[in-house]
Amino acid sequence: MDKITLTGVTAVGHHGVFDFERREGQPFVVDAVLYTDFSRAAETDDIEHTAHYGEVAGYIASEISGEPLNLIEGLAVRIAEGILAGYPVAAVDVTVHKPKAPIEVPFGDVTVSVHRERT
Repeated sequence: MDKITLTGVTAVGHHGVFDFERREGQPFVVDAVLYTDFSRAAETDDIEHTAHYGEVAGYIASEISGEPLNLIEGLAVRIAEGILAGYPVAAVDVTVHKPKAPIEVPFGDVTVSVHRERT
């Protein structure tokens, strides 16, 4: 299976379990791997036969900045299921980064990852 990889799609969201996270917001970063077959796109050289990664990036950013959720696990699933529903992909991996998570000890990043396939 061929793949398109988007890394570092960033937007401000208001996700989190604490009131201040929902009020103030913070950056979230999403990586997505779209699994699809490039055969038809390569044959026709037509963007209509592949997943338009610019549109997918816009979709991801709109989900990050959209309706708040308590958990980034829910955000990852919502993004993955939306990509499957809206774009010609067989499967998708989505990783949500929360680099400014309210953790009391020094850390580099917090991520959750999901894999979803078309059924």
